Amino acid sequence: MPLRRAPDTCPNCGAEVPVGARACPECGSDEQTGWSEQARYDALDLPGGEFDYDDFLRQEFEPDRPKPGGVAWFWWLVAALVLLAFLVWLLR
Repeated sequence: MPLRRAPDTCPNCGAEVPVGARACPECGSDEQTGWSEQARYDALDLPGGEFDYDDFLRQEFEPDRPKPGGVAWFWWLVAALVLLAFLVWLLR
């Protein structure tokens, strides 16, 4: 059975494991007593649970829709005033 690379942090005691170590220098854990491929991922401290890809896409790529009654009326008012000023300038 080929030896696997030791995790950066011991999954049993949390001690830092030097690169190339065959066992944890603090508690002595090794491949037979608790290191596994999963231990390497456990040290990443990723959130648990299922990943909802559709929810991720919705949050990342759908633009936030403006709320009705926001500042849109302000821009309509500005456009109307600019148009009114332009018409007054033309009719002088």
